[in-house]
Amino acid sequence: MKITLASPDDLQLLLNFREEAASWISELGSDQWSRPYPADRLLATIEAGTVFMVRDGKKTAGTITLTPEAEEGLWSADELEDPSLFVNKLTVSREYAGLNVGGRLLDWAGDRAYKASAKWVRLDAWTTNTALQNYYLRQGFEHVRTVRQGSAVNGGPRVSGWLAQRSARLADHGFADEAPSPQPF
Repeated sequence: MKITLASPDDLQLLLNFREEAASWISELGSDQWSRPYPADRLLATIEAGTVFMVRDGKKTAGTITLTPEAEEGLWSADELEDPSLFVNKLTVSREYAGLNVGGRLLDWAGDRAYKASAKWVRLDAWTTNTALQNYYLRQGFEHVRTVRQGSAVNGGPRVSGWLAQRSARLADHGFADEAPSPQPF
């Protein structure tokens, strides 16, 4: 399997991935990703070069968004002083479930962060999805805190405010990395 940058041609595939994941998560009893993700916002992240695809021949096994920008209102000013890469929208095709594609993607993210001279790989997870939170803990992330207040935009309860991080480090993720080298901090 190899990792490549997503292209605008991947937009519909990524939207389908999100729907597949939302359906599966719903069957597990979570409301995570229950609202469709805006295609224009996803296209903007693709065009920004922060969306990566795991390709297995002609199939796509998974995707991850990895960005140096934190979502507003989650991390403190002191925390943001440490160079970090932030994981978003990690999704694995149900066809590849149970093959550790997600764990390997997290290792790849940590490896990429290390090569960019970042200190941390950070993420936020759905506040009520304890199964997902436990998954990240098993992957070596440490829970930092849970942010429950709303963002400056909506002022309501925050649905994705469970914060976790792990040190950036070299990793043998097993992917052929065909993505451009990360920009150093």
